[in-house]
Amino acid sequence: MDAQNLVIAIGCHVELYLLTREGERDRLNVDIVLDEAADFSQGFLGAGTPLANILLGEKAGTVIPYLKDDIYAIEVLSVTPSTAEPPNDIDKVRKANLARTIHEVEHTNAVVFASSFSGKWGDYDPGSLPDDYLPEDAKEKK
Repeated sequence: MDAQNLVIAIGCHVELYLLTREGERDRLNVDIVLDEAADFSQGFLGAGTPLANILLGEKAGTVIPYLKDDIYAIEVLSVTPSTAEPPNDIDKVRKANLARTIHEVEHTNAVVFASSFSGKWGDYDPGSLPDDYLPEDAKEKK
């Protein structure tokens, strides 16, 4: 299929402008992938995201209304077959990040509770709460 007539679908690389109300044109390059392989920071946009849903089925040269924050439209510059491959371990990385975030939130909740609790046998000391349940990489960031 001619790249100029290619319709945006999973497996496509899309170059576009995000058009802002201030007249700016922010260039964005993304590869449309299955949601399990999505990593927006690396340019892999999940097909189930609102942005991808707007793009799917469109062609180069199209201007699509898209109201989000200061963006009012998207101009599709080009659509080509994707040559990039998302990392194989992205799902594993995503799950590890989620687990670390959950642990950090639970620890923060415990500290907030300890800071605000006062009982007849004394107060909790937030500094005495263990953080040994946190993954090693989360401890390093503290």
